[in-house]
Amino acid sequence: MRALAPGLLALLLLAGPARPEALVVSLSFNRLAVTSTYAGTSVAVFGAIERDGQAASRAGGYDVVVTIRGPRQSLTVREKEALGPAWVNRSQQKFAEVPSFLAVLSSRPLAEVADEATRRRLRLGLASIIASPDLTLTAPTADDPFREALLRLRQRERLFTESEAGVRFLSPSVFRTTAPLPATAPVGAYDVEVVLLAGGVALARREERFDLVKSGIEQRIAAAARDWSLAYGLAAGALALISGWLASVIFRRD
Repeated sequence: MRALAPGLLALLLLAGPARPEALVVSLSFNRLAVTSTYAGTSVAVFGAIERDGQAASRAGGYDVVVTIRGPRQSLTVREKEALGPAWVNRSQQKFAEVPSFLAVLSSRPLAEVADEATRRRLRLGLASIIASPDLTLTAPTADDPFREALLRLRQRERLFTESEAGVRFLSPSVFRTTAPLPATAPVGAYDVEVVLLAGGVALARREERFDLVKSGIEQRIAAAARDWSLAYGLAAGALALISGWLASVIFRRD
């Protein structure tokens, strides 16, 4: 028994403290085919909180924050300035890993769920995600006009949304939320992160994933453009020339 004690102690240390709460999460779909008639949809997130039978009940209840992130992309935000009758690029900021789609849904206003330091550390909310240092190669400043412009432009396109009452508890331990996916949402893999909090402290975290994929003729065209890029480019150029020639013949005036 004495010889086994150090090994047992090491296993206990590696396992870490037991968590009184755990999350079970399910999505309304894991794969959605997008066709030419796709006009947007919504994804539902269902969750349940599993509690240790020996854990004491939470006096203040639970909070849940759901964050859905679309495929990452690199982009550049430019500041334009009027120079006489023309507009020219004055300065710019490059962003390396920006989610093409962001939806944040919470059971209460985020300011009531956790303090600002916790929200920034856990990336809870659009403001915290945009302010994260990993979006750019340079460290963010207190007042960064390019990050603010990125957030404003994506919100205008309905690709960045935030709902501070988007998560609804069906019972003290079961919750549900629905996030709209507009027709402009890009195809690719979407990550769904669910964070459980109580009293401003994160208790559990769970991740799921779903995919938006092209289907039908759109998928075949995209595959052809990817696998036979040269032939696809030549065919597209030839089609454009033929279309222009036909238009000139049809609308020619004698």
